[in-house]
Amino acid sequence: MTDEVNLASVVGSHPAESVALCTDSGRVVTYGELRDDVARLRGGLVQLGLARGDRVAVAQANDPDFVAVYLAALGIGAVVVPLNPLSPAPELQRELAAVGARALVVGPVAEPTAAALDRAVLTDLEQVVGPQRLDELRKADPTPAVDLEPDDLAVLVFTSGTAGPSRPAMLTHGNLLANVDQILAGGGSQSPDDRVLGVLPTFHIYGLNVAIGVSLAAGSAVVLAERFDARATLDLLTSTGVTVVPGVPSMWAAWSRLPDDDVPPDAFAKVRIASSGAAALDPEVRRALRDRFGLDVVEGYGLTEASPAVTSGLGVGAPDGSIGVPLPHVALRLVDELQSGTAEDVLVGDPGEIWVRGPNVFPGYWEDPQATASALTADGWLRTGDVAVVDDDGFLYLVDRAKDLVIVSGFNVFPAEVEEVVMLHPAVAEAAVTGRPDPRTGEAVVAHVVPAPGATPPTGQEIVDFCGEHMAHYKCPVEVDFVDELPHTLAGKLLRRAL
Repeated sequence: MTDEVNLASVVGSHPAESVALCTDSGRVVTYGELRDDVARLRGGLVQLGLARGDRVAVAQANDPDFVAVYLAALGIGAVVVPLNPLSPAPELQRELAAVGARALVVGPVAEPTAAALDRAVLTDLEQVVGPQRLDELRKADPTPAVDLEPDDLAVLVFTSGTAGPSRPAMLTHGNLLANVDQILAGGGSQSPDDRVLGVLPTFHIYGLNVAIGVSLAAGSAVVLAERFDARATLDLLTSTGVTVVPGVPSMWAAWSRLPDDDVPPDAFAKVRIASSGAAALDPEVRRALRDRFGLDVVEGYGLTEASPAVTSGLGVGAPDGSIGVPLPHVALRLVDELQSGTAEDVLVGDPGEIWVRGPNVFPGYWEDPQATASALTADGWLRTGDVAVVDDDGFLYLVDRAKDLVIVSGFNVFPAEVEEVVMLHPAVAEAAVTGRPDPRTGEAVVAHVVPAPGATPPTGQEIVDFCGEHMAHYKCPVEVDFVDELPHTLAGKLLRRAL
């Protein structure tokens, strides 16, 4: 890697006429058109007074505008903060305030949410850019990208972290570019001839740097879709000739369950790379897809703090249930619990916490030195909180993960964050949140609620609706269990696992 880098430069060398982006509505953007759009948007952002180091939040769906704004903001040295465009206003408020954003760029879906934001937050933001204003910014004179150092901050991605509530993880230009290189050097290298399904949300690091970043670096075409629908997305996949599908277990499970009458046996005939990440893939789903479609879906493992990919089963013949082997230039250890300030590597076949080190590992959490110190050792190892074993052939298998975490459709949900919202309800005295298996999303959030004495007992739907007003939909409970009391330790600590 050179001393001067800019992640936005990944689109700079591809043929102008090659397709960079296309959408489910039929829109097509070539690399030449994308480069021109990004250069003008850089000029527009500079005209707004934005500069190197400023945090620019982006709440847009998976569409070409998101990609252009993302690259333009990176190009001027700003720090991009991708946010869920469907998040309710209170959650956006918390996230915008946490990073001190100077600007918020929103798409059509997010405009009503942006309009509902508190006036003080909008004042602090200085700029709110909707679709109409974005078109005005495109009229600016093109501005060249700035040269940056590898350790310059590129994005802040909100994550549940290795242990604790949602917080912004800092990822540098060097981190993200390193992981792009690591993925392309692994067993599933992409080429300009590939078409990649881009249905993973871009506010999630998997969608942002694996589906988008890797594809643009390789010169592939990204087929963008705003949301996943098993039948409609499969139609899009076949009609556009998709060859690479990065997905999450809930997507693969939904495809495996489609009725035979609706799906031809050659539906995935053009797909040469099918990968699954963000949560454990049921081996039965993998076998069902292999038997039904002749499609081999391989697992990988990663986390936001590693930009995100750590291991991959592509090209190595990983067995069912395995997350593969470490990517090139990724160091991985399985260690036992810390003893007297030291950590020992476990023996083959014994479970150990996954520790990761490499150029893709983040420098820490935004303005949170305590959480950073908990996640990173003094010599740069990332403590993931996930537990795995390795077999005699070197293949890794996840056996456990960070305590209490619930994974819904590949998204991390930290129970304490949901509990905090549930307990804002005036009729709730105490709450505990756990996960349960769900055939559609992998896991679902369950709230165990102790009603407040003397208050009119709430209904389960009231609790669900209340949560929906304060946080993203995937974090909200789908089931509410009313109880007289919650289990605690003798010291008063909540025992979620007892529920």
